[in-house]
Amino acid sequence: MADGAPHFDRPVASVDYGKTRDRVETYFDKTATRTWERLTSDAPVSGIRATVRAGRDKMRALILSRLPDDLSGRRVLDAGCGTGALAFELAARGAVVTGVDISPQLIDIARLRTPEHLAHRVSFSSGDMLDPAFGSFDHIVAMDSLIYYSAPDIGSILGSLAPRLAGNMVFTVAPRTPLLMMMWRAGKLFPRADRSPTMVPHTSASIAASLGDGQLHDVQRVTSGFYISQALEFTP
Repeated sequence: MADGAPHFDRPVASVDYGKTRDRVETYFDKTATRTWERLTSDAPVSGIRATVRAGRDKMRALILSRLPDDLSGRRVLDAGCGTGALAFELAARGAVVTGVDISPQLIDIARLRTPEHLAHRVSFSSGDMLDPAFGSFDHIVAMDSLIYYSAPDIGSILGSLAPRLAGNMVFTVAPRTPLLMMMWRAGKLFPRADRSPTMVPHTSASIAASLGDGQLHDVQRVTSGFYISQALEFTP
């Protein structure tokens, strides 16, 4: 964990949340760091990965469209910030951005990529996105960082963040489509050590059923080749 990052030494959600979080950290730090470094850069990639890159670009723009154009002085949490692309765009709108990711290696890449003119408005830490030591926020974004969690855990995550959220949270899940359900079942039947943690497909209704207070609604789905993701918006 990076120096100065808040530490998590207690459960913040369920036991399943902790297990999934640890699998995600292991995957991105031990298996997929170089893949994601390349995917999130301008380097040439294969046709399949190019569709994923294009889909992620569309989703990033969609998430930004749900926030004010002028974010001057507003605190924004980028939960699961990866290599920092969304955090940089938020900072360019004037936001004071806290980027948090479970993977220290991805955080190192984000810090190296930080544009000099945005460095005073964005900070990166490795750790648990639910750690209350990060403080309170006007907005929260979580792009493709909740896709590995169950509906009850996503409900717990939203409930944990709600007391520290003044505005809205825009996040993504894997939608419950026939293709993703087939891939999910195949992953369950044929697990492989070097495969990413299994995405858990959801409907917005399944997440809403696990949610306590607050409002949840669909925003839009982005489909680009092998990239399929559904944006949702939560308001405490």
